Amino acid sequence: MMEKYDRKIILEDGAEYYGYGFGDTSDKVCEIVFNTSMVGYQEIVSDPSYTYQAVVMTYPLIGNYGICDDDSETNTPTIGALIVREYNNEPSNFRSVATLDEIMKKYRIPGVWGVDTRKLTRSIRDHGSRKALITDADTPIEKGIEILRTSTIPTDAVSKVSCKNIWYSRVPKERYHVVAIDCGMKQNIVRSLGKRGCSVTIVPWDTTAEEIEHLSPDGIFISNGPGDPTDVQPVIETIGTLCGKYPIFGICLGHQIISLAYGAKTYKLKFGHRGGNHPVRNVETNKIEITSQNHSYAVDTESLKETRLIPTHINILDDTIEGVECREDHVFSVQYHPESAPGPQDSAYLFDKFIEIMQEEKSNA
Repeated sequence: MMEKYDRKIILEDGAEYYGYGFGDTSDKVCEIVFNTSMVGYQEIVSDPSYTYQAVVMTYPLIGNYGICDDDSETNTPTIGALIVREYNNEPSNFRSVATLDEIMKKYRIPGVWGVDTRKLTRSIRDHGSRKALITDADTPIEKGIEILRTSTIPTDAVSKVSCKNIWYSRVPKERYHVVAIDCGMKQNIVRSLGKRGCSVTIVPWDTTAEEIEHLSPDGIFISNGPGDPTDVQPVIETIGTLCGKYPIFGICLGHQIISLAYGAKTYKLKFGHRGGNHPVRNVETNKIEITSQNHSYAVDTESLKETRLIPTHINILDDTIEGVECREDHVFSVQYHPESAPGPQDSAYLFDKFIEIMQEEKSNA
């Protein structure tokens, strides 16, 4: 006899998806999205960009290799919730130090398994990302709909996940000093810069241009992060001030911030791009790169024509902008994640490009 469902997801249109709870058992309203990656659930759960979002994993088996000390992207996960088809609470992995359930309980992240994730993903694909309530199975639908109607998704995600104080990641033989603006930065970005001889000074999202200049960087990095890029006006203004003074590299939210700083516009995608196999065309080389992606917003193509930015990368699936550059200012950015781990490494050369630009600037100083 099948065990009785104890949890469910209610969508704004009244649709209900039943399952079993794991992780935290609190009720929560989130924006529901889906991710098509086959591996990397720990990195997804610990990615600050998923703040206030309930992530539906399309790969059916989650939890089977546990949680490993070295694989988290942040120390304190802020993902809204996790929804999976099958959850395995008995991981088989010599590196595992905890179960996914234990970590989700620790950080109060609700989970639901046993859900028809294929049907739920189709709903998100067809009708778009929207609010969802994670709740007990016996919550009346009328009550759930009213909670969704009166709830709003907070717009303070970046300030929530950004570091509160400056911190440092030093390397023994420093070649370059990079100041990274933390809008929700993944740890593998810091590791990717460190491998290339960069000591990194990580500063809070609202650090002023003057404060950054006092740190005497060789280059400036703008990180990924959650939410609508227009909600972080202080960062946009800071980058607008610093453009042309230092080499600047942005990833994901950082890409959108750079584009806004140059006068372009952004818009929200119907259901976003989230997965580890998105094909992107490099405009200069015409080569296709397989990329890891996680974003809800994109840069408006037409608005770029009124700026000094040029498109450098285009998404093959929907023709959205995946990269821009202002060569005279030594500023460039990409919408996807060249630091992805696990994930494709096709775009790791972008970190090398940043190094080359900083080297050129040093040589000409």
